[in-house]
Amino acid sequence: MMCALFAAIVLAGCGKKQDATAVVGQVIAHVGPDDVTQQELDNEMRLANVPADKRSDEVVKAVLSRIVERKYLVQQAIAAKLDREPTQHLDLLRSREQILAGAFVQRDLASKATSISTNDIDSYIQAHPIQFAKRQLYQIEQISFPPQPNMDALAASTKDFKSLDQVEAKLNQLNIKFSRGTGAMDTATLPPEIEKAIEARKPDDIFFIRSRTSASFFKVTSVDDKPLTGDEAQQFAKRELRNDLAKKTAAETYTAALATAKYEGDYGRIMTASTPAATEAPAAEGQTGEKPAATENGGKPEGDKEAPKN
Repeated sequence: MMCALFAAIVLAGCGKKQDATAVVGQVIAHVGPDDVTQQELDNEMRLANVPADKRSDEVVKAVLSRIVERKYLVQQAIAAKLDREPTQHLDLLRSREQILAGAFVQRDLASKATSISTNDIDSYIQAHPIQFAKRQLYQIEQISFPPQPNMDALAASTKDFKSLDQVEAKLNQLNIKFSRGTGAMDTATLPPEIEKAIEARKPDDIFFIRSRTSASFFKVTSVDDKPLTGDEAQQFAKRELRNDLAKKTAAETYTAALATAKYEGDYGRIMTASTPAATEAPAAEGQTGEKPAATENGGKPEGDKEAPKN
């Protein structure tokens, strides 16, 4: 199929002079020897997430200008024989592989996701009451700051603190810049470890969470019951099932890919040697001694979960 398609494209290109009417209305600009087609412009709009009703003359001009500039620069690069340099050749190969691999993953996942049934969704909702019927919003006060060289020492020195004022004084003492404010944490999107640690809190407990990009001390100030029901619950459950399916598929693909590979020389030893389990970002620590999963963005858990709208 791929060979046949490629041949058709080549033949279309070869027959351009004989059958010029085949591309009438498609070519919208010329950049030296290269053409810009309507399809290219439409695809550029798609990649830029520009809907059809937003394609004003100004938007079209901006997008088409980028295409023209890119083609011009490619012509200059080829004239300079950059496409023949080993590094550039490998980068081009890598880009092609990434695009094709990504397209296959998206199509494969979309196909598998169609198997998610209403019964699957209802079962997921029943099995996860904290995300749905017993969903809660934790209102918090927090102090956030950039990661520091010795976070373990900071966590140890503040483990007995009972107020954010104490934390603030400590950070000032260490000349650490921070911001203080309020926020919310949603049990629908919290990792189970964090949710359990917060649920078991005492009134004066302070939590410390950190990741590669941020760190926060926070204290729960109030809790609001916010059950998730109806269509929104159905849509959220479907997204979660799709995310679970994507993770499972990715793991299966990874295993299958490695099983097909054969390695040469010392790479056989390297690839078959046992390795430590993959590590996440530095583990977050609750001041109660619990170890919730790493989070960032002022207490927002890492991951691909999209919070419910209400």
